[in-house]
Amino acid sequence: MVVVSIDTSIPPAASLRTAAPNTAPRRRSELASFLRSRRERLDPELMGLPAGTRRRTPGLRREEVAQLAGVGVTWYTWLEQGRQINASVQVLDAVARTLKLDQAETEHLYRLADVAAVPALTGCRRLDPEVQLILDGLRPLPAAVVNGRSDLLAWNKSYALLFPFLVNAPEDKRNSMWQVFTAPKCCHPFVNRQEELGRMVANFRARYGRHVGEPAWDEFVKRLCAASPEFAELWAEHGVADGGVRVKVFRHPALGELSVVVTTLDVAATPGTRMMVYTPNDEHTRERFEVLRQDSLPGGATYECGHSFDAPPLSEMESPLSPCADRPREA
Repeated sequence: MVVVSIDTSIPPAASLRTAAPNTAPRRRSELASFLRSRRERLDPELMGLPAGTRRRTPGLRREEVAQLAGVGVTWYTWLEQGRQINASVQVLDAVARTLKLDQAETEHLYRLADVAAVPALTGCRRLDPEVQLILDGLRPLPAAVVNGRSDLLAWNKSYALLFPFLVNAPEDKRNSMWQVFTAPKCCHPFVNRQEELGRMVANFRARYGRHVGEPAWDEFVKRLCAASPEFAELWAEHGVADGGVRVKVFRHPALGELSVVVTTLDVAATPGTRMMVYTPNDEHTRERFEVLRQDSLPGGATYECGHSFDAPPLSEMESPLSPCADRPREA
């Protein structure tokens, strides 16, 4: 299967060479204004504090926020004044809880404070159900939604038929990077395997550069290095590449080789996620994609090595957003 990939998520190399301005003063000013606004919206009585008669401004006082968060009054005052101080993940987490910040606000706080290790928050933001309607409406075109680490979050039935090994993987391994580096070489989907794997790692490192120090990213890299010496070797080369148009060649046991254009679109409602849509690049692929309108593939398919290709029933490969999914999955 030949795949032409268009990835719009990486800025052009020329723009990466432009020196970035010093945004720290502006960021600290924005942090100060943000903290004040969140503090002033809180009701002292609802926080278990006496309303008092001498409150001249709405909300909590700085010393009250510091006390409830378990941090020093002077430190919190400096933080809210936008002074240049170091803030740890643990302290910012305590401030976020005290100020009753939701997920988006908490992530905003960490980034304004210039803390690299933004924690993986519980109850992470899920994709909107409408995303699944869009995916399903694209059939027979295979389409899926992934995050920056290439975790597979949602897909349509055509995508499941095209990549059953991926959608049916355990949740902690339902990741395209993980699957292509741990799949047996004899059953690997890529024809030009070495070239494509190198390109995938270089693209992944470009995205990783925006998440250096984040536990979820570092843990994934550590796990994949341990599982795949080949990935570890490529990762150690520090190759970086942007997206752009390129040709991939891979095979499908039941459909043969397909030429596909992959268009990547950001899902703005869930930052850090993108939708990938596979469109046929030639008449042969267009005809093969018509098979994906069905709920199953022709039986008896094998890999070139002779191993059988047994795709599970679609009922076992439902997208997490599908109303038919029989078990909850984090998106």
